[in-house]
Amino acid sequence: MMSNAPASPATPVANRGAITACVILAVIMQALDTTIANVALPYIQGSVSASADQINWVLTSYIVAAAIMTPPSGFLAAKFGRKRVLLVAIAGFVAASVLCGLAQSLNQIVAFRLLQGLFGASLVPLSQGILLDIYTVEERGSAMALFGVSVMVGPVLGPVIGGWLTDNISWRWVFYINVPIGALAFMGIVVFVSETKRDALAKLDWFGFGMMSLFIAALQLFLDRGEQLDWFSSGEIMVEAIVCAAAFYLLMVHTLTAEKSFVNPKLFLDQNFTVSMIFIFVVGVTYLASLALMTPYLQTLMGYPVITAGIVMGPRGLGTMLCMFIVGRLIGKVDTRVLLVLGLGLTAWAMYDMTGWTPDVSQWTIVSVGFIQGAGLGFLFVPLTTVAFATLPAHMRGDGTGLYNLSRNIGSAVGISIVSALIVENTQSNHESIAAYVTPFNHAFNAVAAQGLSPLTAAGRASLNEMITLQSTIIAYMDDFKLLMLMSLAVIPLALLLRKPKAAPAVDHSAVME
Repeated sequence: MMSNAPASPATPVANRGAITACVILAVIMQALDTTIANVALPYIQGSVSASADQINWVLTSYIVAAAIMTPPSGFLAAKFGRKRVLLVAIAGFVAASVLCGLAQSLNQIVAFRLLQGLFGASLVPLSQGILLDIYTVEERGSAMALFGVSVMVGPVLGPVIGGWLTDNISWRWVFYINVPIGALAFMGIVVFVSETKRDALAKLDWFGFGMMSLFIAALQLFLDRGEQLDWFSSGEIMVEAIVCAAAFYLLMVHTLTAEKSFVNPKLFLDQNFTVSMIFIFVVGVTYLASLALMTPYLQTLMGYPVITAGIVMGPRGLGTMLCMFIVGRLIGKVDTRVLLVLGLGLTAWAMYDMTGWTPDVSQWTIVSVGFIQGAGLGFLFVPLTTVAFATLPAHMRGDGTGLYNLSRNIGSAVGISIVSALIVENTQSNHESIAAYVTPFNHAFNAVAAQGLSPLTAAGRASLNEMITLQSTIIAYMDDFKLLMLMSLAVIPLALLLRKPKAAPAVDHSAVME
């Protein structure tokens, strides 16, 4: 898939500080867009006339495109030169950001978010490769720590900055803000970064890449549009399901029979790597899916202003960043399996607490539970990367990194799609169940009807329907949080299958953040 195999510089690299600043800016820009649009979703939804489940396509289209284009980043850099690919990626990302801000319909903003994901996919791995090249082996630990912090700054600042821009200017500025950041990064890379040698013989398994892309795209369309089109009663959904299954089958056959396939099947012979792939998929589901749920919960059900919603969601990223620093010191001293179980346990506990939330929940509860969930993620990131590559041969780690991050991105997109569909479906189902008790023969309801909610008047029926819809939606959110809790608990036993490495390997802990 992709490979990072930089050589230690023989002599100090000129302008190393300027190069570091430029690539860090590019990374922050890409990481910021993972979460900055979350708090603006209700405003975007109104502007483009989208339904509650459709507006999440703004998130999933970006994640899916990034997932598809991350693995071939190494090939593109080898074929055309790393500096050239990075400049194209930055320019394309900024241009797509401007188009997102100018979008006037749901189709337009989803299409432009796809472009954003396609161009932005290579920003993190290529920037990481540059940092590894310009620092010596002894200095790479500090460089990767700085790199990790820059990646985590996005999720921390994204909701806060997005909330402030949306509240004070317009939701469109959550995309326009990429213009000055991207311009600085672009100019700095043009001036300070040297081009790498091009490998004219570099090849990519285009058939394998095509089948993987088709499988992911068809799967996402199936999940995103299934609820809206009533699943298999729709011809479109049937076609998408068939294409998805056929592409997956052809990918598997090609992977197992081709001499050099896009996905290296030998990776899955390593038990640690295979189990870690399942872990990181679930991590992707629980983290970004819960973020997608929190935005409409805070702004629609609880009536929070967008800036307040962004502020109360910010501590989640702080919890992750703080615990990543703590875990970095614990690695090698504490069994990584213990850290994984602790991380999943904290995540599950946070979800359990959220299953009891109503719109009356306090801000302190939202902040503290969000911090705990973020802390759980911090306890998962570094240990999971360590154990995933601990027993993998060194020459396979490049391919493993691409596939590992692909699994996380797919988990994120699939998770958002599933919880969004369940909110719509469960709200309708709960509404039907609760409304069944609204009868003249229910004496408990008669007491409520006497308080202005009589079904015999138009105003009473409207108020009654509004109240039932609100309660149905609250229960639907509880059900989603419960599902995410159960998923976190379900993978804990898999930690028993992880093998402890005989010696601590030299693993790039930041690989998980690509």
